[in-house]
Amino acid sequence: MKKILIVGSLNTDLVINAPYMPVGGETLMGSDFMTNCGGKGANQAFACGRLGGDAYMCGCVGNDDFGSMQIANLKSAGVNTDFIRKIDKTPTGVAVIVVTEGENRIIIDSGANGYLTKRDIDSALEHFQAGDIYLTQLENPIDIIGYGLKKAKEKGLFVVLNPAPANRDIIKYLSYVDVITPNETELEILGGKASLFSQGISTVITTLGGKGYEIATKEGEKIYPCIDVKVVDTTAAGDTASGGLCVGLSQGQTLEKAMAFGSLAASVACTSRGAQCSVPTLSQLEKYR
Repeated sequence: MKKILIVGSLNTDLVINAPYMPVGGETLMGSDFMTNCGGKGANQAFACGRLGGDAYMCGCVGNDDFGSMQIANLKSAGVNTDFIRKIDKTPTGVAVIVVTEGENRIIIDSGANGYLTKRDIDSALEHFQAGDIYLTQLENPIDIIGYGLKKAKEKGLFVVLNPAPANRDIIKYLSYVDVITPNETELEILGGKASLFSQGISTVITTLGGKGYEIATKEGEKIYPCIDVKVVDTTAAGDTASGGLCVGLSQGQTLEKAMAFGSLAASVACTSRGAQCSVPTLSQLEKYR
């Protein structure tokens, strides 16, 4: 099994349910408040670990209780946290999440995530070799994420980019990406499949929510359905899909089989509230197979 290096964000999620989104000046009664470990990087690392991958997280947290909680939670999923750096002068990143009718709306303060450096990535990459998996997102400074894509590709790692939140500044680095996993909105912002192929990306996997996902190459494309579940909260579903995809790839599965595994895990994640706490275990997936 290949190792998986996840470079990205770590946030503490502050989640509340609401019947609808309040308008300006309105106070609305919510329910079921929870504090949860999140951040797209940490979510994907947690998913990789919980789903059976040999996962390593690289990122930054504040030297505070939220940062310690993040590290402990990742360790509980079997994730190596040696490449997480604590920053004294800023707090751990925070995401405020409002869930209405199963859909989430998110506001982020990046905090320590803004302090990720090239040196952090270089130090982590020293422990990986050609053929290992590199997974990253866009919640850290784009120039640092782009640097990581370049260095990982140069070292021969298989590079997977989840381009969320979408940012067109990443386009100049896409030639270092093997597989990209946008949702429909992110795909549109980045210019569509043809534009991504022209940048040198070989495979575009577009997540389609309840409709499943599409795997596209220059040779063709095919839509695959996802399983039908009762959706409670979509937080971290996309992160779970990316994590499951990388676990499958690290185990030598075909791209199609690996993504089917990621999609199954993502669907099951939608049946529970929260980010990392919603990621299913391998045993929990068995009843859905």
